[in-house]
Amino acid sequence: MSFSENLKAIRKERNISQEDLAEIMGVSRQAVSKWEQGSGYPEMEKLLVLSRKLNVSLDYLMLGESSTNEINNEVTNNIVVPNGKITIKSADGKSIFNCYKVSASHVMFKAKEDEPKYCLNGVNSGAFWGENSIILGWYKDEESAKKEMNEIAEAMNKGVSVYELKYAVKVKTKRLRIKIDNE
Repeated sequence: MSFSENLKAIRKERNISQEDLAEIMGVSRQAVSKWEQGSGYPEMEKLLVLSRKLNVSLDYLMLGESSTNEINNEVTNNIVVPNGKITIKSADGKSIFNCYKVSASHVMFKAKEDEPKYCLNGVNSGAFWGENSIILGWYKDEESAKKEMNEIAEAMNKGVSVYELKYAVKVKTKRLRIKIDNE
């Protein structure tokens, strides 16, 4: 299913009107209508808010799946922790998240030169309305995201219970866009 179909189905499943969703998102009802018709997409920041507010993973929202092996013909990594959970500490040290599943995915829209191209998502539980996921870190390229995933897998195999992100870039929000912070 496409993003537009998924959004409409999730919204209807939760008995939320387009007007209500627009109010939650801080956009017009027409913007929500365009998203559901497939004639427009929200910016990355709005996708993250949608994911959080609707309590579904970005994979589920964008693809109708809780995990995916392929996005735009690019293979993504998906690790399910076999022994329960691993605690991931964000690169900025401001947040800690217990995960039973970690996946790296390409950002939905063509990233500009100063924007991250991949993100690492952590899932900590399945809930009634879907999985509870959070973006753990942003990556400038696929190689950095894969390197992080490999080190997380290695840490899990060694029985390490806490892992601190090493390859994520620092980001800042500028005009509702996620930008790499080079400062």
